[in-house]
Amino acid sequence: MLVIRAARAFDGERAVPGPVSVFVADGRIVGVEPGAALVPDGWRSVEHPTATVLPGLFDLHSHLGGDSRDGALDRLPDYSPDELDAVINDSLRRELAAGVTVVRDLGDRDWSVLRRRDRAVDDLPAPTILAAGPPITSAKGHCWRFGSEAVGPDQLRAAVRERAERGADVVKVMGSGGTMTPGTDVMRCQFTLAELRLIVDEAHAAGLPVTVHAHNLPAVEQALAAHADGIEHCTCLTDRGVEISDDLLHRLAARRVAVCPTLGTDPDALPPPTVRELLERLGATREVRIAHVARAHRAGVRIVSGADSGISAAKPHGSLPVAIADLVAGGVPAAEALASATSVAADAVGLGGRKGRLHTGHEADLLLCDGDPLDNIEALTAVTAVMVGGTWADLA
Repeated sequence: MLVIRAARAFDGERAVPGPVSVFVADGRIVGVEPGAALVPDGWRSVEHPTATVLPGLFDLHSHLGGDSRDGALDRLPDYSPDELDAVINDSLRRELAAGVTVVRDLGDRDWSVLRRRDRAVDDLPAPTILAAGPPITSAKGHCWRFGSEAVGPDQLRAAVRERAERGADVVKVMGSGGTMTPGTDVMRCQFTLAELRLIVDEAHAAGLPVTVHAHNLPAVEQALAAHADGIEHCTCLTDRGVEISDDLLHRLAARRVAVCPTLGTDPDALPPPTVRELLERLGATREVRIAHVARAHRAGVRIVSGADSGISAAKPHGSLPVAIADLVAGGVPAAEALASATSVAADAVGLGGRKGRLHTGHEADLLLCDGDPLDNIEALTAVTAVMVGGTWADLA
């Protein structure tokens, strides 16, 4: 039984003026009180006089099998099972060190992340894993080397059924090509609207949500028309550049689609020349993307944070705070940017009743950072302690 005393708090939705005392027992938050609350008999206290306490963060777009180096997705199919396990465990350590206590993997090889999700490793604290398994893609489509190609209604139904039988948490569909898979075209859809609707209907019948990788505008429109629950990237590329109409934003907001724009690229890391040329030609620069995402947020679109972590040196595991800072750089208020990786993210993946907020009864997944991220979002990178289910993580 523990009392954590901090200078201030963010409860997942708003600032809580300090000092604040958070009471933890049996892996759960049992009280949040203003001021320097008295420590009950038999309890111990820890003092963090300059820190902010907030819920652990959610990285809702990760590839735990990616080794955080350029070419990560190309290497993934070539790892042995033991090598892949080592990469996944290192990725989880990096995420935890950045304050991430829930990570959603949106594309693995050979169900490796699902297997890791279902077993403890040395009883050490680790982020909660939500796993999609291999993403459903078209023949030789984006990430086809993950072993997830499906062509025609029968194969698409079988792909969804396999994910349900294996206990996936979400179905990931590659709605467009991707920049990381040679031979695919980010400007083209990989499935017809009828095929995408079939996938969504089958998944929903099995009780699974669907999120769709969509870079081009038609793929975004398809995902929306098919009633997908989430859209990854949502870049809205056209031959004329990035085009996001007010009408599209209105429909995304009305449907409460969870849009994960996968910001968080290291500004000092250059993408491969072919990718850089494409993005510059289409006007999809980092600054333009940040501005468009902030506009979507102002329009009421449900923005959740995920960094596409692990796929390259520009997007290593643990870079989620950069994605949150990008939202703030675009003009999103800090509290709402933080909510995109706490309460809003928790609600989007069905964990809002137990994680993502400093509420009595919620699991004690906590992050303490030195300073006030509501005043200076860079404070989020100054992690001083992380708790998972009431147990302190070793961040060494």
